[in-house]
Amino acid sequence: MAKSINRYFQFLGSSKDVRSGKLWYPAADVYQTPTGWLVKVELAGVSAEDIEIEIQGNVLYLAGTRRDRSCTAGVSYHQMEITYSRFEKTLTFPASIDGATIEHNFDNGLLIINLLKSERTKA
Repeated sequence: MAKSINRYFQFLGSSKDVRSGKLWYPAADVYQTPTGWLVKVELAGVSAEDIEIEIQGNVLYLAGTRRDRSCTAGVSYHQMEITYSRFEKTLTFPASIDGATIEHNFDNGLLIINLLKSERTKA
């Protein structure tokens, strides 16, 4: 019994806390294409203006915030399962993606990022 309680508290303490709540890590799929890379990130409820995208070397870094925009003052919750707070996602590629052209859009709750190879990395 003591072991399971200790494991429970270790699990609870293992995630990072941020001011607005628990930091969450969205799921992502990464595909190599003939023109570069296609990245799909599950970000339902996140607005485009709340997302940061950065590339450094062979790392793609995504961060932002999912906000609950539907609740107003005087509302109390009955059940809450969706995480509304800051998120981060770091994806490491097998080679540098510096200089890649970034195209992105939202499609049914997925952030779709196309990383198109630069002229100097095509070969």
